[in-house]
Amino acid sequence: MAHFTPCIIIPCYNHGSTLKCVVKQLQFLQLPIVIIDDGSDSETKNSIAGIIEQTPNTYLTTLVKNQGKGAAVMAGIKTAHEHSFTHALQIDSDGQHSIQDAPTLLEIARTNPKSLISGYPVYDDSVPKLRLYARYLTHAWVWIETLSFTIKDSMCGFRVYPTSPCISLFKKYKLGTRMDYDIEVLVRFFWDYGDIKFSPTKVIYPENGVSHFHPFTDNVLISKMHTLLFFGMLLRLPKLLLRKLER
Repeated sequence: MAHFTPCIIIPCYNHGSTLKCVVKQLQFLQLPIVIIDDGSDSETKNSIAGIIEQTPNTYLTTLVKNQGKGAAVMAGIKTAHEHSFTHALQIDSDGQHSIQDAPTLLEIARTNPKSLISGYPVYDDSVPKLRLYARYLTHAWVWIETLSFTIKDSMCGFRVYPTSPCISLFKKYKLGTRMDYDIEVLVRFFWDYGDIKFSPTKVIYPENGVSHFHPFTDNVLISKMHTLLFFGMLLRLPKLLLRKLER
C-alpha cells in the first residue's frame, strides 16, 4: 500500500462566521488543516487568527488579494505538498458539505492513492433550482470533453486530491482561478491520469448563506473554459478513443 498522509484544505473568502464551526466539526478526523485566506475582510481575518491560535496542527496560507476559489484551492494543494502531505481533502468553509462523509472519501483515497476522489452531491430542497438545472448543462459538456460518463459531477467542491499529480497538472496547464477551476481540473486530470472516483454526499444550501458565484462573470468564464476544453478534446481524440476501446 502506498504511503498515505492526508491533510485538510479549506479555502475561505469572507466566511468567518461559518469557518469556526466547520473547523470544529473536522476535529474528529485528527488531521492537519490548511486554511487558505483568499483576501478576506478584517472580520474573517480575525476569525481565522483565533482558529489558528486555538487549533493545533493548523496552517495558514494567505493570498493578499482575492484571487478566486480555484486559486485558493491550488494554493492549498501547493502548501500541502510542500509539507509532504500526499493527499488534500478539500472542503468549503460555508457549511454546505456533509463533514460526516469525509471518512468515506478519505478511505477511497487511501485504497486508490493515484485517483482524484470527489463527492457526488445529493441535494435537499434547499438547492436553488436554477443552479441545479445549470449543472446538468455543464455535465453534458464534460461528458463530451472526456468522451466518457466517468465524471458524474464536475462542480462539487468536496474532494480528495493526490497532491503530486495535481502539482504536475498545475505546472503543465494554466487552470482557471475562479468557479471554472472545479470543472477544468477534473477534465484535465481525466485527460492526463484517467482515474476519478465518486462517492455520494449530502449537500445543503444554508439559509442566509454567502455565495461568491457571480452569475454573469462566472458563467462567461465557464463558457470560455468549455470552448477551450472542447478543442482540447479534439486534439486528444485518438488517445481518448483508444482509452475507451481499452476499457
